Amino acid sequence: MGRKEKYIGIMSGTSLDGVDVVLCEIDSQSCTLLHSLEYPMPQELKNDILTIIEGKSTLEQVGKIDHRLGLLFTQAVGALLIRENIDASSIIAIGLHGQTLWHEPDGEHPFSMQLGDSNIMTAKTGIPVVADFRRKDMALGGQGAPFAPAFHEFIFKNINSSVSIVNIGGMANITVLGQKLIGYDTGCGNVLLDMWINKHQNVTYDKDGTWAKSGEVDYTLLDAMMADEYFSQPYPKSTGREKFNEAWLENMLCRGEPMCSPNMDEKKNITSVVEAKGNHMGLPLRRNEDVQRTLVELTALSISNEVLKFNTDVALLCGGGAKNSFLVERIKALMPNVEVAIAQNADEIEAMTFAWLAYKRIHKEKVNLKDVTGAKDNTILGAIYE
Repeated sequence: MGRKEKYIGIMSGTSLDGVDVVLCEIDSQSCTLLHSLEYPMPQELKNDILTIIEGKSTLEQVGKIDHRLGLLFTQAVGALLIRENIDASSIIAIGLHGQTLWHEPDGEHPFSMQLGDSNIMTAKTGIPVVADFRRKDMALGGQGAPFAPAFHEFIFKNINSSVSIVNIGGMANITVLGQKLIGYDTGCGNVLLDMWINKHQNVTYDKDGTWAKSGEVDYTLLDAMMADEYFSQPYPKSTGREKFNEAWLENMLCRGEPMCSPNMDEKKNITSVVEAKGNHMGLPLRRNEDVQRTLVELTALSISNEVLKFNTDVALLCGGGAKNSFLVERIKALMPNVEVAIAQNADEIEAMTFAWLAYKRIHKEKVNLKDVTGAKDNTILGAIYE
């Protein structure tokens, strides 16, 4: 079994809602959460990251974001160490996912970009950092994501019933445990929900889906969104904000609307069309809350469709979306014969994944991901910054 070692894991997901930091005790058989902290992401940094993701950036801006994220992750680690009075020398390594700016595994030149300078972290904390997990898998022909299924297999290995694990972050991914490990991104999780309510209600997320519940499903819009080729694409597959973003939603909202152009420099038309729909051609009114309600259904339906393919008895939910009681209610309603439950440490599992991946890298152990990502072989993942 070996002695238990302490590792820190850091996760900053596509939702950009904060930095999750965990301290775990790990050996070959277990990963135990000791402490966790959610560290806020400054709004200015979030806005600058979104600007880059939208394709409006210079090399100078990319370099500065890399530095600023390195400082932010360092501050997050420092906050946890100070709060819990932990000696940095007791930590073997930090597992850092980094902030994804672009993920394109299927292009002519596949790549994935995560920023957050690991050199800054190790220089300021004195703790080795393990980062750059995705690109080795991609070099072997894999998608470079998702990584959570390998960790899910490790921590849920003693569950007797057939189970699927669904992580609902900015994007959502599914893990199906069995003789062959299966895992892939089901599509958008919280990313469009958070974007839409921020745009129209000036809040960062829809707590318990309250605003969505005030609206009605627009089935024409839902059908158009579910017809996107990503949802019918076979796995292995992975996605991100480069796919499911404001432009994607605008395009869906603009379909069949002659007064709406999703490619306009000024994006003001989209709200007027959404709110005015029905004032021409006899179409029913589509309110902003109806769009939010429809986006909940999109997330719930795209998740439940995938879970039902595998006939599992239980679906364990984790990630930020598991806290959205209305979203969970809709997932349950769409899968009445599947027991839907919230996983233990649901909020921390993603960050725990990277603490565990750091453990695997320090011990030079391969990660069981080839069946998930499509890589030609399992391999050792991550680069060590001493």
